[in-house]
Amino acid sequence: MSALRRAIRPTKPARTAEAASHWRLYFFRGSLFLVGLVIVGRLYVLQVVGREKWIAMAEEQHTVAQALRAEWGSIALRDGDLAYPVAVNREYKLAYVIPKLVEDVAGTAVALSAVLGVDESLVRERLSDRADPFEVIKKKITPEEEAKLKELKLKGVNFLPEVYRYYPAGELASKVIGFVGPSDLGEIGIYGVEAGWNGELHGRDGTLSQERDAAGRWISLTDREHVEPEDGDSLVLTIDRVIQYEVEKILAESREKFNADSGSAVVLEPKTGKILAMASVPQFNPNEYGKTEDIGLFMNPIISLPYESGSVMKPITMAIGIEEGKVSPHTEFVDTGVVNEAGYNIQNAEGKVYGRSTMTKVLEESINTGVMYVERLVGHGAFRDRLRSFGFGAKTGIRLPAEHPGNLKNLDNLKSTIQFLTASFGQGITVTSLQLAMAYGALANGGVLMKPQIVDRVIDRDGEVRPIEPEEVRRVVSQETSKAMGEMLRSVVVNGHGKRADVPGYLVGGKTGTAQVAKSGSKGYDENITIGSFVGYAPINDPRFVIVVKFDNPKDVQWAESSAAPAFGSIMRFLLSYAKVPTTEPIKK
Repeated sequence: MSALRRAIRPTKPARTAEAASHWRLYFFRGSLFLVGLVIVGRLYVLQVVGREKWIAMAEEQHTVAQALRAEWGSIALRDGDLAYPVAVNREYKLAYVIPKLVEDVAGTAVALSAVLGVDESLVRERLSDRADPFEVIKKKITPEEEAKLKELKLKGVNFLPEVYRYYPAGELASKVIGFVGPSDLGEIGIYGVEAGWNGELHGRDGTLSQERDAAGRWISLTDREHVEPEDGDSLVLTIDRVIQYEVEKILAESREKFNADSGSAVVLEPKTGKILAMASVPQFNPNEYGKTEDIGLFMNPIISLPYESGSVMKPITMAIGIEEGKVSPHTEFVDTGVVNEAGYNIQNAEGKVYGRSTMTKVLEESINTGVMYVERLVGHGAFRDRLRSFGFGAKTGIRLPAEHPGNLKNLDNLKSTIQFLTASFGQGITVTSLQLAMAYGALANGGVLMKPQIVDRVIDRDGEVRPIEPEEVRRVVSQETSKAMGEMLRSVVVNGHGKRADVPGYLVGGKTGTAQVAKSGSKGYDENITIGSFVGYAPINDPRFVIVVKFDNPKDVQWAESSAAPAFGSIMRFLLSYAKVPTTEPIKK
């Protein structure tokens, strides 16, 4: 038995080895099958599921796409029956070098530095990179610089034409126009009309696509995909060139005379809402915007910087009181010089007391207690609603960027009486100069509020002209209230603080406002800083022009009657003469 066991014992390992060999073969075949499935699956994904993606990638490697730039539309101001261009396209040359073609690196660097005014070491560094096929030395070189370099016949120095935005009028209306600058999406309008109307002005770029060979060369026999660019529309603004120039001139002179931080003015037609001038000083040159150290100069304060307007808000309060039937120009009240509310004494300017006074006198003498009296009669809710109806607390809808809606949030709580009382004379709420212009424009326009208009007409790339029609917003007061307010504002100029705004021979009406400026970071107002405003229109019997003039922190005068009022008078005098408006009143000699 033991011999038999010894005889059969060697046969067991042989069978085990044979089984293992078969198992390895099956495993190998199975693995090959699984790998095959993975490969087939991957090929299915690549060739079927992701077919479009890979075709696109292959085509991209063999296709050259070139952008065809659309031409920007121009911007012009009105100039009589003509248009005065203020934003156009202009071709400049770019100076560049091909380093490997430069024979004398040191000499070429010296020459380029001397002619173009660029740093010599920087030029030398760029010339030294022989592997670089293209190095820009300077953009927008002058014709004189190009001529001098061509005379030198420097090896490897070349010129490339590029189209840039150019502003032929320089600083004129620069804060209205804005400028074009670089972005991640290419050149776009930045600030002003350039930004607000970027879509129309920019147009739509085209493309030119064609296959290329492995060396990157065009394959001439293949089809090209050609999408034509669509050039931008051109704009003619409502701004009048002559009026804009004169307003800017008067503002600059007045700002210097009164030693103010800044000044601004807006002129509009009350019947159409068209802006004839929108100016502020100091200004900037859009051709050299990169040199402007204070980017705040790019902002248009007339639409972007709200302020507590002060007493120029009083005629709006009075118009609300008349429209609500609570007062008339002849309604009397007794002024005691102070109103106590919530533990605060609210006084008239300089603590004056006027006694028995009509509503007309309230505006003439700018009596704070008088408009607080009107606000109480109207009621907080109705007063707030009427302010909103006039357009305060909301954007006017002018198509310019960064318009501020102003702020009436202090009037959210109808139980906060003190906020409503101070709002009646323009304190505690903020408004923009444009909102004031449109609100007074409604008083001048028979009670109808218009939408402000900055573009007069659009001219498309085919030359078709599309006029922009005036747009009514809503009626805010009646014809009767409008007429009464005109008479009261005329009385302010004749008998009140607006005398220096008058123009001999014409019926001019308006209101001064000397506003306080809230302290930064604390409660209360800074006693050393004021804002002087004057808002008005003329002729009262047939209003042609509404003007808002504002000076920030005039240091050499205290009251608006000595700063904004005379500047208003100078602008209005020019406007009435320029428009050949006939006189209606005798002129005293």
